[in-house]
This record gives sequence, C-alpha cells and structure tokens, in this order.
Amino acid sequence: MCGIAGILITRATNPRNLAAIDAMAATLHHRGPDSGGVWLDRDSGIALGHRRLAIVDLSDAGHQPMLSADENLVMTFNGEVYNFASLRPGLEAKGHRFRGNSDTEIMLAAFESYGIEEALKQFSGMFAAGVWDRKHRVLHLVRDRMGKKPLYVALSDGALLFASELKAILAYPAFRPTVDTRALAMMLRQGWMPDQHCIWKGVFKLPPGTMLSVRAKDLETASVESLRETVRPWWSLAAVAEAGQRQPLILDESELDTELDWLLRSAVRQRMVADVPLGAFLSGGIDSSTVVALMQAQSSRPIRTFTIGFCEAEYDEAAHASRVARHFGTDHTEFRLTPAEVCAVIPELPQIWDEPFADESQVPTLLLSRLARQHVTVALSGDGGDECFGGYSRHFMLERLAALFRLPSSLRRLVAAALLKLTPQALLEISRILQLPARFRPAFNGVNLQKFARALEASDEQERYNQLTRFGSTPVVLDPRAADTADVPPLPDAVSRFIYRDMAGYLTGDILVKLDRATMAASLEGRCPFLDDRVVEFAWRLPTAVKIRDGQGKMPLRRVLRRYLPESLFERPKQGFNVPIGEWLTGPLRGWTEELLDGARIRREGLLHSGRIQACWQQHLSGRRDRSGELWAILMVQAWLDSTRNSKLPQSSFGADQAEMSSAPQARSLRAYG
Repeated sequence: MCGIAGILITRATNPRNLAAIDAMAATLHHRGPDSGGVWLDRDSGIALGHRRLAIVDLSDAGHQPMLSADENLVMTFNGEVYNFASLRPGLEAKGHRFRGNSDTEIMLAAFESYGIEEALKQFSGMFAAGVWDRKHRVLHLVRDRMGKKPLYVALSDGALLFASELKAILAYPAFRPTVDTRALAMMLRQGWMPDQHCIWKGVFKLPPGTMLSVRAKDLETASVESLRETVRPWWSLAAVAEAGQRQPLILDESELDTELDWLLRSAVRQRMVADVPLGAFLSGGIDSSTVVALMQAQSSRPIRTFTIGFCEAEYDEAAHASRVARHFGTDHTEFRLTPAEVCAVIPELPQIWDEPFADESQVPTLLLSRLARQHVTVALSGDGGDECFGGYSRHFMLERLAALFRLPSSLRRLVAAALLKLTPQALLEISRILQLPARFRPAFNGVNLQKFARALEASDEQERYNQLTRFGSTPVVLDPRAADTADVPPLPDAVSRFIYRDMAGYLTGDILVKLDRATMAASLEGRCPFLDDRVVEFAWRLPTAVKIRDGQGKMPLRRVLRRYLPESLFERPKQGFNVPIGEWLTGPLRGWTEELLDGARIRREGLLHSGRIQACWQQHLSGRRDRSGELWAILMVQAWLDSTRNSKLPQSSFGADQAEMSSAPQARSLRAYG
C-alpha cells in the first residue's frame, strides 16, 4: 500500500514546475513511511512520485517508481494485485525475467506483453496507478474495479496533476482551489462526497474500473470536462450486475453455499499473502466474523484480531467480538472508546480526509486502525458484505413493505405525515406494544422511520432511494443545486436496483473512502475479501429472493458462517459501526459544537443557512428529533473550513462571498471539552 503522485506538463509550462513532485509526494508520507522515490523526464514534461509501505518483497527490488525490463514503461502504483504469483509463470514463458518478487514487476511485464487494458482485466486486486509510456509519450491513469484505491485528477495552468489524496494536489504551487458548492450540497445531504465530484473545482476522481490516457499536447486545449469525456471503462459494474441477474446461478442451496465458501476462502487466502504481520478487524457481526473464520481456518497459528467498543452499552459490540474471538482462538485486542478520545482526534479529521466527510464511524475506524498498526501492517475487513449480499435495513425494509409503496400517492402522504409527527419516545412505545422481533428493532427507530416516511412521499424510485439515504429534509447550503441521479441498469426488481446504487455510490464514496483514509493515516493496509471481483460477480448472479428472505439479508453468507461459528454467536440485530454521536454532541462535545455552529460565524462564511442550522440544533437539543447525522455533517464542513483556512490557502479558495472568513472565530482545542 502506498501513495502516488504525478505531473504532466505542456511544452509551454516551465519545466521547473516538475520539481513540485517532491513536495507532492512528501504530503503522502503516512501512506508509505518505508521509502520514497521520484522519476523525472524534463524533456517529456513528466514527473512521477511514490511513497512506499512495503508489504510484499521488502527489498529494494520493490522500489518505485519502477521501470519495466525494457525501460519503456515507468509506473507509480498504489495497492496490491493479489494474483500476481499465478500470473508470473505465463509471463516467464513469454521470456520475462524478474529481479524480485513484487507485484509491481509482474504488472509492468503484463503491460508490456498484453497492453494496458488487457493486462488490467487479468489483475485481481485493488490499485490506482500512473503508467508513463516513454516511446509514445502517453500517460495512462488506471483505477481498480470497485474503486478501492483513490485517484484524484486535476488541471492547473497547463499541468495535469494526479495523486492518491487531495493534499498532494494542493502542494502544487500553481493550483488555486475554489470550493464547489454543488459538491458541498451533496455531501451535506448524505454525509459523503459522490465519487464523481470533488470539494475543489477543477478536480475529479477517476471512476472505478476506468482508465484515462493523456499526451502532453492534449493538455494545450484540455478542460476538466474534456478529460472526463476521454475516460473509458475497462470493466463495468453495470454490465456485471445486468449479466448476473439475466443469467442467475441454478444451484441447490447446498451447492450454492459450497461455491460461496470456496470463493471466499480463496479471496481470504490471497489477501493473507504478506511479508509483514497481518490481522483482521472484528466487530462480531456476520461479515467480519466470516473473514476471521476463513482466516483462522487457513492459518497454522492464532491470527491477530482487533475490535473497538464504546462505554455506551447500546452501541457496544466489543463483547460480541470477544466471544467470537474466543471461539476461534484468535489473539484478540480490544480498545474501548471514550468521549475524551473522540475529542482528541476530531481536530485531525479534516487533514486526514481532505474533503468534508461525515460518516461518524470515521472516528472509531481511525482509532481502530491506529490500535491495529501497533501490532500488524495489514488488516482484513468485512467491508463490502452488505453491498454484495443485501445487508442494509433499506434492502429488507423495501422487500417487506413493497405493498405500501404501491399505495396511491394520497394515501402514502397521509401515512408519511402521521409517522413524521411521532416523537422518538412514541416510536419506542409502539415497538414495545407491537412486540417486534429483535432483528427489526434497530430499523424501527426515529431516524429510520422518518426516512421511511419521506420515502413514502417520493414520486419515483430514485427519489425514494435518496430519501432513505439522506440525513435530513432541510437544505442548509445557500446554493443547493439538484443532486445527481444514478445511472442504474435494467435490473429485475427494486431491491436489486437499491443494492446496485449502494455498490456504485455509497460503497465507493463512503465506505471505501472511510477505510482507505483511516487505515492509511495509520500506515496500515486494509484489505477487503468481499470485494474480490469473483465474489462480486458471484453475488450479482444471486436473485434477490436468494439474498433476502423473511426480513433478513445475506442469507447465503449466514449459512456459510454457520459452518464455522454457532448461530447464537452471530444472529443478533445488526448494529453496524454505530457511534453515540447524538449523545456526545449534547454532552462532552457540546462546547465544540456550539462554537462551530455560531450563527454570526456561519453568516460571515456565506456558504450555509444559519437560521436552518440553528433550528436543527435546537430541535436536537430538545430531544424531539435525533438530528445528529445532519449536525455531524455540518460540523465536519465547519471543521474542514477551519482547517483549510488555517492552512493559509488564498481567500479566493472560498469563492466571491468569502471575504470575511478570515475574521471568523478559531476553534479551540477540543481536549478542553473531553
């Protein structure tokens, strides 16, 4: 796992600008603390930078940027290609000889033998890379199928810039950042930045499963929009989903479970290859327990497992994880998170995520990564299981309550209005009276019921999905332009289309961003067996009725796990990585919250609607509604603005209305509120 950066300039650009590659790569030291390197060709106008976290082949033979054997290709690469060893014999048969045992060498040889696009189709793994073809003077930028590894692309005064994180692009002296208020509005609706957008104008993320090929002369007339138009797919999630649902697997239950067991074992085994210590994140839920089960089944000694718990009992999963760890006999480490630790880490969040990011589980994920890094350099996680096998409450809620969504719109509006008037206490009382099964109770809470009510009012499926995944109904951005709509393939049912939206959007824009930044900030490599391309393709060949049944998702995965773990140890209500943020905002974080939500400050900044934010905060304080999700998103924007301003970026970064931002009050140390 590493950090990469690069610069490609036109002939009209001063070649001395290439020297900025050192500063760009230096900002990524946390992604690769073991070594670093740069490669420049001033005549061609290209510079590549790299920071290395050594995982496989710790010798200098794995140093990057790396040249191919014939020295025509130069690559800076972030990630892991897990099947590199199986590709090696075929390349050796073609005459390739290798200096070391790194996947980087294998990739370069495959590019030489098969061409860039055909070679990518043979790789199984997570990667983002810049490959310079010296003969044809073409820069190829590539990203893995699921978008596991990030790759930002920007234009600045005749230079194309790319990097693993935005901070490297900001280190290029000529880059002048300006806030994109449309991207900001979308982030505040859902807590994360859609992958096709960026907080800075003039920057975009290379989409998953795509590549971009650029020559220096192309930059003379290029714009960000024209570059986007030249991006081409080498793999398509939409095509995989559509083909899988069109040709579902015809297997009996036992055969299906055996096939899934084998696929997951293979995916886990590949991700256990490392020349450094490795372990796993363990919450005690279905996904992480499955990964740990398959790791321990293929290990001759106890694997290392790590979990994080909370002092608030209703959010704490540490006891469940501990019981699972004892069953498998893992070497288990547990950390209990307190509000004091949250207070201490919050000032770091804007620098770690670079863009406003408001999945509150970013805090425990970051601290869990730091805990694990004290013992291991690689950690496997269960991320992707919910997206592959239908594990979110909106998936089985949609399946169970489909008849309600078919009611006439007038009736749906009446039901929605009644639900929205209920207080959290009333909802708890209703759940008690109805004696709901335990697995339904987490979904039957104030926040989810309010989302469900708004979804009932929706006029179409896309709006229904937007309502089920958004934080609130009150727009707080002064320039709230319309959100993007997803391009969903013609799948056979609404649930499968929801799962597709989650995999194409939420997974890439939230889950994988959270995991990448948190682990990389700790110089830890995170690996996700559920996002193996074979597992993803297998999951899309399962009809919705096979994945979701009787109000429960992930049915095939549950049956596989029963082969390794007693059902009593994992069959419990889904918690996810929930955080008691609502209680913290009105308790230990209240001083910090009220400072960042100060009305005068917000009005000076000119980006957000002060009155609506104050109403949201007062409603949360009163206990009438849980507005913690919306408030956390606003607070992350405010903290990010503080961080950006304090980094001495030009005031023009904030657009024409931000002239008074420099006089806004500075955030005090959060330790004082711990």
